[in-house]
Amino acid sequence: MTDANCPLSRREARRQHRRDAMLAVAQDYFLAHGYAGTSMSEIAATLGGSKGTLWSYFPSKEALFTAVLEKAMKAYEARLSEILHPGGNIRDTLLRACISLTGKINSAEAIALQRLIIAEGRRFPELSRIFFELAPNSTQKLLASFLQGAMESGQLRQANPMDAAGVLIALIRSGLHHQLLFGRIDTLDPSQVAREAELIVDIILRAYAPEATPASPPGHSA
Repeated sequence: MTDANCPLSRREARRQHRRDAMLAVAQDYFLAHGYAGTSMSEIAATLGGSKGTLWSYFPSKEALFTAVLEKAMKAYEARLSEILHPGGNIRDTLLRACISLTGKINSAEAIALQRLIIAEGRRFPELSRIFFELAPNSTQKLLASFLQGAMESGQLRQANPMDAAGVLIALIRSGLHHQLLFGRIDTLDPSQVAREAELIVDIILRAYAPEATPASPPGHSA
């Protein structure tokens, strides 16, 4: 096993580079042609190699689709983790997170992927399973970890952090996202994104505001 801090050998670097190239081509194919319309043979032909070489990296189309999602999510989660830094002002942190998530789920690639899942999810149930495990569920857990820390520090009231993260994601996926997903608008106005983020954060902070400590009766001493 190669340590994360150790440089890759030349052979490992070539293999990683080839794997990344396969994933880039596969992502383009999946988004352009859908899951059913994408074949391992077409991807191998585009790469200029044999189907056997592609299969040596990914034993099935499902494994290839999973790897495409994993690569995209790992890169984004690293950025989101930097935003969700504990100890800062919770309102500012949640605003940055909302704006970042809005940009992510409304990117051209993300919208195309969601449309693919909607169109083919019933025919290929594994698509929905893979998508929800690697995208919404993974992001929800990351947000829940941050919210749990805020609850433990008294910035938010005690509650189920996964439920709170689910509410936050549901709010982000409403409004502008629905309009973009279903083609009512083509692009997002940054000022609209900022206003929607302010509204979402206000809702979350009001819903999970710390419970007020009951005032002591007059004349009562501890």
